[in-house]
Amino acid sequence: MSDSPTVHRFPAGFLWGAATSAYQVEGAAAEDGRTASIWDTFCRTPGKVFRGHTGEVAADHYHRFREDVRLMAALGLTAYRFSVSWPRVQPTGRGPVVQQGLDFYRRLTDELLANGITPVATLYHWDLPQELESAGGWPERTTAERFAEYAALVGEALGDRVEHWTTLNEPWCSAFLGYGAGVHAPGRTDPVAALRAAHHLNLGHGLAATALRDLLPASAQLSVSLNLHALRPLTPSAADQDAVRRIDAVGNRVFLGPMLEGAYPEDLLADTAHLSDWAFVRAGDTKEIHQPLDWLGVNYYTTTVVSAAEGTAPAREDGHGAGTGSPWPGADRVGFHQAPGEQTAMGWVVDPTGLHQLLTGLAHRHPDLPLMVTENGAAYHDEIGEDGTVDDPERTAYLHAHLTAAHRALTDGADLRGYFAWSLLDNFEWAYGYEKRFGLVHVDYPTQARTPKSSAHWYARVARTGELHPPTGG
Repeated sequence: MSDSPTVHRFPAGFLWGAATSAYQVEGAAAEDGRTASIWDTFCRTPGKVFRGHTGEVAADHYHRFREDVRLMAALGLTAYRFSVSWPRVQPTGRGPVVQQGLDFYRRLTDELLANGITPVATLYHWDLPQELESAGGWPERTTAERFAEYAALVGEALGDRVEHWTTLNEPWCSAFLGYGAGVHAPGRTDPVAALRAAHHLNLGHGLAATALRDLLPASAQLSVSLNLHALRPLTPSAADQDAVRRIDAVGNRVFLGPMLEGAYPEDLLADTAHLSDWAFVRAGDTKEIHQPLDWLGVNYYTTTVVSAAEGTAPAREDGHGAGTGSPWPGADRVGFHQAPGEQTAMGWVVDPTGLHQLLTGLAHRHPDLPLMVTENGAAYHDEIGEDGTVDDPERTAYLHAHLTAAHRALTDGADLRGYFAWSLLDNFEWAYGYEKRFGLVHVDYPTQARTPKSSAHWYARVARTGELHPPTGG
């Protein structure tokens, strides 16, 4: 029945979207002036990426974007979150732009708008121009300054078309997986460099937000997307609770503190004092970082279970692959544990309560800050059936459970404005190459044929109606 209490209705104007990132879907890695990013270099380094896969072709979105936008429209999506490739529009990370690169994003946004789809542009999704990394990368302050200049160039080009802007996607991954653990580009394993990178990503966010505010219309909305960790102690002990505190500091509050409150957490500075005195934070930096946001993007996939650990180098089980470094500076005595329960193909436990935890926690601490779920999804072993369809009931169940949790957060007071499934398309999944499939739409990489999965058709019904029915109903 339409008035059943088990039918969850989302607010009018709620954005129903899907997300991608440039390096994961665009391909055309050497076309129209694009030069190498750190991920192009990382992919060419033996042993870094599954079977030596690269994003050189990916899902060929650069050439097939019109087909992909038609798919979005057919699925009833009202928003598309994409990222702009820095080396495509400013190949060296400094100086003038390449108009061919900007023209691609102009065409993409025009196509989206013509189909009634709101473009949501992310300025940085991990593809730093290699020339900037060769000059020191995110551990160096100049990279933050270059990022602000790049943001202004893109804002000037697309500001008449794009209303929603995101500065950074998951800076935790950029800083701590890229410069600490070494499992993401550029593959460095220096804890101090990771801390420096985190600060300069924060600073880059603040400088870019200021630059965009100066040139965009007053109606423009600025945000940042963070992959916040939903943390659980292994036991209720004080030691395990302190392990949660340590990971919360270096996993969450290292960004939430300066961005939303204008200061780094004192306990983070104390935890990492043996590594760095944080002298790279200059007077005025945290004020610059603390810019007003129109909404905060939350990326969520799974929970993280931690405990106090014996010894100084506990085995990592953080779901991000094997590396020689740690992504948790200042938390060497923290152990990570696999939570019980159903797992995705990534080995991540399915736990929608973590999404509710993050959304309601943010709403409690920052009640005036609107939120969006800017990534949520799951990888499964999808195959095309003999009838040419792709049936993925596990992904449908995952999305249903997490949308239920998001709706519960809404009723519990979170000002949630939208939800973006990750991902629109099967794509290049970073160090996992093409082994893992997150897409609502199956991509046959040899032919680039697109096939919406059963989860895509299910999500389309939710997007069109704004209603989430029980798993067996409607």
